[in-house]
Amino acid sequence: MKMYIGGKWLDKPETIPVLNPFDQSVIDTVPRGTSADVEAAITSAVRGAAIMAKLPAYERYAILRRAADLMAERLEDLGQTITKEEGKVIAEGRGEVGRAIQTITLSAEEAKRLHGETVPLDAAPGYVNQFGFTIRVPVGVVAAIAPFNFPLNLVCHKVGPALAAGNAVVLKPAGDTPLSALKLTEILLEAGLPEEAIQCVTGPGGEIGDTLTGDPRVRKITFTGSMEVGERICRNAGIKKVTMELGSNSPLIVMSDADIEKVAAATVASGFANAGQVCISTQRVFADRSIYADFLDALVAPTEAFTLGNPLDESIRMGPMIRESDAIRVGQWIAEAVDGGARIIVGGDHEGTLHAPTVVADVKPDMRVSREELFGPAVAVSAFNDIDEAIAMANDSRFGLSAGIFTQNVDWAMRFAREVHSGNLHINSSPQWRADLMPYGGLKDSGMGKEGPAYAVQEMTELKMVVFHL
Repeated sequence: MKMYIGGKWLDKPETIPVLNPFDQSVIDTVPRGTSADVEAAITSAVRGAAIMAKLPAYERYAILRRAADLMAERLEDLGQTITKEEGKVIAEGRGEVGRAIQTITLSAEEAKRLHGETVPLDAAPGYVNQFGFTIRVPVGVVAAIAPFNFPLNLVCHKVGPALAAGNAVVLKPAGDTPLSALKLTEILLEAGLPEEAIQCVTGPGGEIGDTLTGDPRVRKITFTGSMEVGERICRNAGIKKVTMELGSNSPLIVMSDADIEKVAAATVASGFANAGQVCISTQRVFADRSIYADFLDALVAPTEAFTLGNPLDESIRMGPMIRESDAIRVGQWIAEAVDGGARIIVGGDHEGTLHAPTVVADVKPDMRVSREELFGPAVAVSAFNDIDEAIAMANDSRFGLSAGIFTQNVDWAMRFAREVHSGNLHINSSPQWRADLMPYGGLKDSGMGKEGPAYAVQEMTELKMVVFHL
């Protein structure tokens, strides 16, 4: 496929292959964009931003609404594209398209809801002849940098609100999974988006990322990815607005009154979906010592039920990791844990990009499988003695994106909600749950700012204060 810059679909002499993670076959190629291409994209986006700023809210709504309809018509093609380039099973690929349609639909609605408010200036002493109100205006050019693991929906979470707010977008999809983003760009243009309102530049982030994020004409950056890359972006960005959706190692607390079978099913579903390559995958599981052995036993059967193989096969429940190096890394971290005294309860094997769903028990907090973001199909299980220890273990992390607890005790649930340092908190659910309309974002090294169209559009606009002196 070609990339899209300045209202044109462009080829380049040098291309990048897009590989199927399951069998390493070449699905397609995309141009290898350069810093010069990024400069051209931003220049075009500046012109596009001027057009978008004058586009009435209803027209922005109508464009996004038409785009959602086109996505629904092409659901199967988009789902197949996601599965082929990213590796998640086809049911998850189709499910991601369904969520992406909702994200664009929600964004369309928000285009009609952007407004200011009156400010009661006469409520302050001495101010009686002033009338004040606020208006919201687009920031201008938004840089949207997306990850590989949800190559359509997470792009929509950035592009949809940005366009709804009247901005132009320079989109940089992940190098491993650019095809979904390019197809979305086609759809938006077909839906009537002004041709310079979106740019889609393909290429290695390490080569073109600094040019994109450091340009002062870019007024907002929205990024999903690792904490290390996010920190580099923030250092390079200068004075502009940023939303950072970064790493995690989500904890799940299992109290003594929990339904063990229910929790076991939730643990494996949330730990192994998309081969564990989800920002809010269940990673650290803390079970009350009184039920610890029974809980470990309950994890075996549902873990073994996760059939592993070709993600286009409807019977397969888990596909490959994005790269073989990631599967090797997950295996190394598990081996380190075992060397330190942990036990593999089930799984542990890997071949190529396929890593078996794995449960590791007796994990200590300083082990990498618990301390860092694993981003792979393994859960690390530890025991605790009481709610105080469980909360302390959950908070013993530099991350704070999502956390869950299973309990019927309201006091324990409310202590969890108040005291666990996390942007998303789930009671009687795993941490890997997200409705696309909710405010979604982390604390600590998990980032700053919120996604969810109603919240993202606020961060993609500026508030202006207008005062009439009567």
